[in-house]
Amino acid sequence: MKKVLSVLSVTALSLSLVLAGCGSKPEAQPQGQAGGATGGAAGGAAPTVKIGMVTDVGGVNDNSFNQSAWEGLQKLQTDLNLPKDNINYLQSTSDADYVPNLTQFVKDKWDLTWGIGFLMGDHLKKVADENKDAKLAIIDAEVDAPNVESVLFKEHEGSFLAGVVAAKMTKTKTVGFVGGVEIPVIKRFELGFEAGVKAVDPSVKVLKVYTGAFDKPDLGKSTASQMYGQGADIIFHASGGTGDGVFNEAKDRKAKGENVWVIGVDKDQSLTFGDEVTLTSMVKRVDEAVYRVSKDLIDGKFQGGIKWLGLAEDGVGLASTSNKNVPEDVLKLVDEYKQKIVKGEITVPEK
Repeated sequence: MKKVLSVLSVTALSLSLVLAGCGSKPEAQPQGQAGGATGGAAGGAAPTVKIGMVTDVGGVNDNSFNQSAWEGLQKLQTDLNLPKDNINYLQSTSDADYVPNLTQFVKDKWDLTWGIGFLMGDHLKKVADENKDAKLAIIDAEVDAPNVESVLFKEHEGSFLAGVVAAKMTKTKTVGFVGGVEIPVIKRFELGFEAGVKAVDPSVKVLKVYTGAFDKPDLGKSTASQMYGQGADIIFHASGGTGDGVFNEAKDRKAKGENVWVIGVDKDQSLTFGDEVTLTSMVKRVDEAVYRVSKDLIDGKFQGGIKWLGLAEDGVGLASTSNKNVPEDVLKLVDEYKQKIVKGEITVPEK
């Protein structure tokens, strides 16, 4: 379960999120691996504040939202010079690990416990109901409890922009979408992407496959192979670690001279897989949301509830490196569609 991770920088979030005040001093530290600075917290922040995170089955190195969330906590640790043991994670290998992992942080009186991913929603609700004095937060799921902050993203809005890029840049008039488990959050990716494609060019065909997994790169590779074989030259994936295989298949085909692309998800995946195969990425600013909510806790604020972050809140969007492979005129069109969505002139389907 233990992993060695490096501190990665993330940008500050200009979102007004709020969360909980500090709890009692923790008594024990869960197993896991923390990184970052040592010593007391800078600027008067209480060094006893401890924040834990539970990953879903994709794991902390999924090149996706689990990793992004962990990077947000690592940056918080560095910026506030928190002791190295005050930020930590527990990794889940199956859904049976969710409640025990969440409970371990809560019972040891960590001040805030994060659950990462839609699949953890019911499990975190159970822990929150049984521990009403604990403070918890979750990404990608609505948990109706006063001691929980739920942060959700309008993936369909950002994915619409990815669809605009795909429709403008496909040479074969066929693009693909590879999803992980078919759950509401991933469905928003699919629907937004297809809507963006069709808004630009209704004649472009959109192939869609759900792999049923977020942690199966081999399955992602074979799925991408089938899609590219059916004529798709651009694939947008929303499948966590399974999407690593989509990139691997694209790299293999690029090496053979095929002009294929992948649109990444959650993070700027060109930083991991390279500009030669990454057309752009639909970024969910999970790292920044986790950072801000956790910082609000340290500042003594608490308001449970649900926060939705879309294009208007700068919670989703295309990666800043998109101009490496996406022409200026296409990016200009993307911005035009973005403004229409923000102004309410376009309503992107989400279900």
